[in-house]
Amino acid sequence: MQLETIKSLYLNHKESRLSHRYITNNQIKPILDSLSSQLKFESIGKSVLNDDIYAFKIGSGDKRILMWSQMHGNESTTTKAIFDLTNTLLSNDSSIQHILNGCTLYIIPILNPDGAKAYTRINANEVDLNRDAQNLTQPESLVLKAAFEAFKPHYCYNLHGQRTIFSAGNTNKSATVSFLSPAQDQECTITPNRKIAMEIISVMNDALQKEIPGQVGVYDDAFNLNCVGDTFQTKNIPTILFEAGHFHEDYGREKTRKLIYISYLTSFDYIVNNNVLGDNYEGYLNIPENEKLFLDVIIRDASVGDIGIMFQERLVNNEVVFVPKVDKIEDLKGFYAHKTIQANGLEVLNEQGNAVNLGDENVFVIINNEKISLFSK
Repeated sequence: MQLETIKSLYLNHKESRLSHRYITNNQIKPILDSLSSQLKFESIGKSVLNDDIYAFKIGSGDKRILMWSQMHGNESTTTKAIFDLTNTLLSNDSSIQHILNGCTLYIIPILNPDGAKAYTRINANEVDLNRDAQNLTQPESLVLKAAFEAFKPHYCYNLHGQRTIFSAGNTNKSATVSFLSPAQDQECTITPNRKIAMEIISVMNDALQKEIPGQVGVYDDAFNLNCVGDTFQTKNIPTILFEAGHFHEDYGREKTRKLIYISYLTSFDYIVNNNVLGDNYEGYLNIPENEKLFLDVIIRDASVGDIGIMFQERLVNNEVVFVPKVDKIEDLKGFYAHKTIQANGLEVLNEQGNAVNLGDENVFVIINNEKISLFSK
């Protein structure tokens, strides 16, 4: 598929009922209900707090792809893109018919509904589901395992979101989208199975470079069998980790949502049109590894040195708000920022008119009697 075709499909089928960062069953259930004449969905299990875990199938092809999102409840960008994708695939647009004919998708849009509702990474038992792949102590983990075993996928898409701290390598470029072909042994051997995932990632990277050049990264592939991706990879099912990250001034992750959508359709198109054997995996090895080199704001050259600020994500009245918090006061020469403020050797004061200290939470600072917002807009 041509990139321009995919972008046009996105504009036509973006799910308008989903936006920003707080996505829960309360948001997706009405959408699923509205699609029920075209889409058969079901509850495939219950969360710790007895909320439904929904799933649905789309397509009739032989190549089976299992996708799950919001394993971490506060990582919702890939879920928004799932519903953009769903609208597209249900649209009867001729340009995506080959995907419906060639693939069957089994999609779990929110695996961790309790974490989504509370806007937390963990589930209601305070367990990270992405570290529970072996012990299987949580009901949500058992639901995913059962779906995997029943559907018998040829590919797995493990859909996540990442913080604003990541750079694409040692550069002043945010890792807006990141991928990983997880390891399947302690030696991180590039196995035939991993090569298949790497080849698909390479194709998605090629498409994304046209939209966000230099802003795609890969994660360190250190092996951890407790992680779901590593576990599924050891079962010889090519598994791809997707990480939706930060684009400039896009704290609501709407630009990133589009990029994830592009990644979905690009990968499906490639899988349908090719016998993916992993022969063309080398492009993956050229994608830079993520580093943690970004802060949300750096106030450079203050009287006390550089001041680094990170935005804390908090759920307030069913809305995610960002609270700037002073994270570092030191020489930050090796770090980059999504917003930079020059203090020119002057004292930086907090909202109370006192010198800024570690842990301060402010929406603005005062420099030379001028109030300066810590937000970009």
